[in-house]
Amino acid sequence: MNSPDLPADGGCRCGAVRFRVTTEPVMTLACHCNGCRRMTASAFSLTTTVPEGGFAVVAGEPAPGALRTPAAQHWHCPECHSSTHSSFTSSTGFVNVRATAFDATGWFSPFCETMAAEKLAWASLPVRHSFPGWPPVDSYPALMAEYAAS
Repeated sequence: MNSPDLPADGGCRCGAVRFRVTTEPVMTLACHCNGCRRMTASAFSLTTTVPEGGFAVVAGEPAPGALRTPAAQHWHCPECHSSTHSSFTSSTGFVNVRATAFDATGWFSPFCETMAAEKLAWASLPVRHSFPGWPPVDSYPALMAEYAAS
C-alpha cells in the first residue's frame, strides 16, 4: 500500500483545525455503517489508522462530534463542522484520521472495508479484506502486518 509523505498535514474545510501525522499508517479503511454514511453524507467514510503518538492537532481546537460513546469519540471543527479524526478512550494506542482531511490524498487507498453488511448495493471498493461487521479484535495484528508488508 502507498503511504503519505511524512510529515503529512491536514485539516478541516475552513482551516481552523489543522493536524499533523508523523508516523506511517498501520491500516486504511472504508466504513459502510449507517452512522459513518450519515456523518460524511456519502456512501462510506475513509479512515487512516495511525499510532496516537504520531498524531497531533497543531492548530485550533476540535470539538466532540458525531460519535460520543465511552469507547470512542469523533472530533470535528467547531466552525465548519468537518470531521477530522476519532480517538479511543480505551487506550488502543491509535487514532483514526479522516483520509479525505489530509492535504495530499493521492496516496490513499482503502485496505479493508468494515460494516459491509450495511453498505449501499452499488458501493464496491477495491479492498483486500471485507468484513460484514467489525473485524475480530484478534485479527488486527495480522491485518496490520499484511498492510505494512504490502
